[in-house]
Amino acid sequence: MQDYLYNLFCNTTGYTVESTSIFAIILIITVYAIFKVLKFLKIKIDKRLAVAVTPYVILGSSLRVLKDSRMIESCLFQTPGIYFFVFGITFSLLVILTIVERKTNIPYYKVMFIVGLFLISPILGVIRYRNFTGIGYIIVYLVPWIILLKLIPWLSENKIVTGLHTFDGTVTFVSLNYFGYYEQHILPRYLIDFFGIPFSFVILKFIALVLILFVIDNYSTDKEFNNYIKLIIGILGASTGIRDFMRLFSLV
Repeated sequence: MQDYLYNLFCNTTGYTVESTSIFAIILIITVYAIFKVLKFLKIKIDKRLAVAVTPYVILGSSLRVLKDSRMIESCLFQTPGIYFFVFGITFSLLVILTIVERKTNIPYYKVMFIVGLFLISPILGVIRYRNFTGIGYIIVYLVPWIILLKLIPWLSENKIVTGLHTFDGTVTFVSLNYFGYYEQHILPRYLIDFFGIPFSFVILKFIALVLILFVIDNYSTDKEFNNYIKLIIGILGASTGIRDFMRLFSLV
């Protein structure tokens, strides 16, 4: 059992159908449990919460890049351990600072955001940035999507969530198409192999996000739950996108 768990959580050769399925189940259960806890603690799921957690998404992504570059070795800093590690920090601060806000009227999200900046600053400082060509490719391919999202008459949060996943897909495409990276995740690898070109992943991701957000907006009446699901979807896109962006920028 110990060997099985080690291979499951510390495997560095890529994801399998089994590991992907297990991680997906863990994710669903965890996401639901967190929502219930937030409701119990009466923490509103709004723009303030999104601002508060933003630096911690970058924290998780940057720690993963340090793991990929072998500057740190523990498998705690790869999926899914990195999510639990960063979540522990984020949620602890969220609860503490929310209590402080209720007693002092000091906005929790401002303090939490600033603390997050202090946490990520030294990590971002040790990463070597050198692949400016790759960043140029990303900008060129990403600009048309940004213009398209700007022109679409849509909720701003939907544009942000779709933009984050489009950014993720674009970084994946540039990494695979121009710099010889290998896609570790099962579904993206299958789709790219099926259509034969990495750019298909960007288009499919965009279409999928539009459909998912359409369903959320039109078939769910719980506004706060809708905001929560959108926040989670945005975090998932941002975390992988930022991690891959930083890997490509530093040529890890």
